[in-house]
Amino acid sequence: MIRRSDSLAITEYLHERHKGVWPAEQAARDWARCAATEMHAGFSTLRSVCGMNCGIRVQLREISPALQKDLDRLTELWSDGLSRFEGPFLAGRAFTAADAFFCPVAFRVQTYGLELGSNSDAYVQRLLSLGPMREWYRAALGERWREPSHEDEVRAAGELTADLREAPL
Repeated sequence: MIRRSDSLAITEYLHERHKGVWPAEQAARDWARCAATEMHAGFSTLRSVCGMNCGIRVQLREISPALQKDLDRLTELWSDGLSRFEGPFLAGRAFTAADAFFCPVAFRVQTYGLELGSNSDAYVQRLLSLGPMREWYRAALGERWREPSHEDEVRAAGELTADLREAPL
């Protein structure tokens, strides 16, 4: 039995069974798959410096050249998709898997106060305003369990300026 535990594999599995996972139009679908794959395999500095945590706000000590390179690439990639396919989502009018792959990035932008530019910031706000994203955020705020190593990563990256989560257990 093949385990479907990789996010790209899961996405393709869902695509085979449901319409709308990827864009219907070939050019948009090709672009969306490339964008999702780039997110899946890239942006390592963003991931390592800006750990995923919805319920806090952090002022980074610095934006290193490597982190700035990731942020610049995000801006470039998002601008390309939004302009090429005329938005409001990366590959056109509908939310697809390409957007889903960048939802954790939207939370990171919010958590760490990252500045990307007006078009990208508007895209982040569009993602954060989606019903499922608001539900994810509410659930995250209610989590009381803390992973000490993740909390240490936050302290290493910057200063905690707000903790909006329920009190820890």
